[in-house]
Amino acid sequence: MERLDKILAHHGYGTRKDVKKLCHGGVVYLNGKLITDPGTHVDISSDRLEIDGKEIKLQHDIYIMMNKCQDVVCANKDGEHQTVFDLLSPDIRHSFLGGDLHCMGRLDMDTEGLLIITSDGKLSHRLLAPKTHVPKTYAVGLRDALEAKQRDEYIQKFSKGFWIDREQNEAGFECQPSELVFVDSDEKELHALKEDCEDQPSKNIDCLLTIYEGKFHQVKRMFSQLGNEVVYLKRVKMGNLSLDDSIPLGGYRELTEDEVALLSQS
Repeated sequence: MERLDKILAHHGYGTRKDVKKLCHGGVVYLNGKLITDPGTHVDISSDRLEIDGKEIKLQHDIYIMMNKCQDVVCANKDGEHQTVFDLLSPDIRHSFLGGDLHCMGRLDMDTEGLLIITSDGKLSHRLLAPKTHVPKTYAVGLRDALEAKQRDEYIQKFSKGFWIDREQNEAGFECQPSELVFVDSDEKELHALKEDCEDQPSKNIDCLLTIYEGKFHQVKRMFSQLGNEVVYLKRVKMGNLSLDDSIPLGGYRELTEDEVALLSQS
C-alpha cells in the first residue's frame, strides 16, 4: 500500500502540494470512485488509478531491456550527445516508487547491445558490486585477424588474467580470468551473431568474451594490451539474462517477470 500523493508525485504530477490541488480538481479516480483525499492508500498490485480519464500504470519499479545503439551515451544529461534516456517514451521517463531511472552498468558511446535501465537501486547495487562478479558477455570484432596459434595464445592469456596498463586517468590493474571463444568454435550464439552482421561489414564479429568485472574500457584495454584493437563491441548477456535479438538497435521493452527473476538470480 502506498499513499496516493506519493504515487502521483513519483509519476511526474509535481510536488505533493501540486497533487493535493489535482485531487481537489475532481479528476482522480480509484477503482472507478472519485478520490479527493491525497492521503488515500492505494494497493499498487491490484488497484486501478485514473487521472482525467487516463489510467496510470502502478508499479514500484521498472526494468527495461534496451538494445543500445552507437552514438548515444549512458547518462541522464549530456550537452553534446543524445542519451539513452532520450530514446525512452516520455510516459516512463520519471521517478518510480523504488527510485530514479538509471543504467545498470554503462556502455561506451560506440558500444552496442544489452543495457538494463531500471529504478531498482538495490538490485543495481548488488549486481554491480565488485565482489559479486556478475558475468558480462560481449561480441567482439577485431582489427587484426588471428591465426590458429595466435587464437590459442589469446585464449590461454585471457583464461589466466593479466596486467592492463594505465589509460588516461585510470590506473592499471590485474584483470581477472575471463573466457574467450572464437568464431570457428561450436558456440551457437556466436554463429548466430556472426550471421546477423554479415550484411554489415563494419560490425564483423570474431569472438565472444565473458568478463567478471567492469573496469573502465576493460574489453578494449584487454585486447589493446595484446597489440590488437577492438573495432566493434556489443554486449549480448549480463548475468543470466541475454539480449532479445528481436529488439532493434535503439529499441527497448520492459522485462517480463521471468526475466526480472533471471536477472535477480545472477
